[in-house]
Amino acid sequence: MISNQVIQNSIDELKTITKVDYCVYDVDSGKVAGTVEELPFSESVIDDFFDSRADSQIINGCHFLKVMDGSQVAYVLIAMGFGDEVYMMGKIAVCQIQNLIVAYKERYDKNNFFQNLLLDNLLLVDIYNRAQKLHLDVEKKRIVYLIETKSDKDNLVMELLKSLFIPQSGNYITAVDERNIILIRELDDTENDSDITDVANTIVDMLNTEAMLNVRVAYGIPVNELKDVSKSFKEAKMALDVGNIFYSHLRIISYEKLGIGRLIYQLPVNLCRIFVKEVYKDALPDEIDDEILVTVNKFFENNLNVSETSRQLYIHRNTLVYRIEKLEKAIGLDMRKFDDALTFKIASMVVDYMRYLDNIE
Repeated sequence: MISNQVIQNSIDELKTITKVDYCVYDVDSGKVAGTVEELPFSESVIDDFFDSRADSQIINGCHFLKVMDGSQVAYVLIAMGFGDEVYMMGKIAVCQIQNLIVAYKERYDKNNFFQNLLLDNLLLVDIYNRAQKLHLDVEKKRIVYLIETKSDKDNLVMELLKSLFIPQSGNYITAVDERNIILIRELDDTENDSDITDVANTIVDMLNTEAMLNVRVAYGIPVNELKDVSKSFKEAKMALDVGNIFYSHLRIISYEKLGIGRLIYQLPVNLCRIFVKEVYKDALPDEIDDEILVTVNKFFENNLNVSETSRQLYIHRNTLVYRIEKLEKAIGLDMRKFDDALTFKIASMVVDYMRYLDNIE
């Protein structure tokens, strides 16, 4: 239902325009809003009008009018004064409040609809029926962005996002938990992968500038039907999780670019443990020297190029070779060979995944 403050603001504006005082009461005869403090009659008079069959009535020189919510009486509006002009001003006020009721109900219903849609809580027939009532195009191309804030500024973030992605353009912003904010965005037929990434960059830059937040944004694959929005949401959620495990240095994570990380994320834990034990043999991942790990990771970044890696690390070529051979003695893998390097890279990512699971537990 509409907040009392919204109704108060509305009748304050109406009084400024019409020069007529108004009071609004709810079904419990409680005063919701008003431009005057006292009324020239008791609250029992309002009760009697609520119970009457009349839509409007003149009582003690004031116009009483019922504000309907569908077939139910939501409020009684009292226009202070007598005559046709005051009655017309009262009817205008009633229309204003009834329009607010419809708008707020639709807003609530949309939020409820999208939350249930994202969580797969709706049957296919319900999706189409409710979409029709909410005036949503079921065949528009859409994508889901997941914004991880890790702060207590969610309300500010929501307002900033709403200023950038207005509902009139087919965008919708909601949340299904306390950690992330969700943007469901309609796409034009001309938008490509680069445009989608640019939107994610815009979100990161705006929230960094306006809210001083270092957020992360993940997004799924565009879908062509409303019923598949939950699929894009699940992909965005997986992208965010996989990004937190394997690509923590990235601010923007796309589901389509998760690579090996997505595969490892879906592996059974027991299989991960067996694989790590086979790769590291008698050694433990935590026992590998940090200096060696930094060297090997830089070696991977430079596509197993010894000269370029030693140059970037400011070490002699022989020092680099010594570190690589030291790791080979520990686990039996030569990082200068592609197959061995690939095996170690995957094993390192599996170790990161297992540490992530241990932290959750």
